[in-house]
Amino acid sequence: MPVALGLVLFGILFLLRNLGVIRGDMWIYVWPLVFIIIGISLIFKGMGEK
Repeated sequence: MPVALGLVLFGILFLLRNLGVIRGDMWIYVWPLVFIIIGISLIFKGMGEK
């Protein structure tokens, strides 16, 4: 589920950039989300092993 959420967030960011809501280099906004999504997926993966 966290991977799907990440894909949705990336899609929203790309859409906002195409619509002109987010200006400039989008990578500045995206790269922290990559680490957050990886961390959340690791947390959920660890909870499932118990």
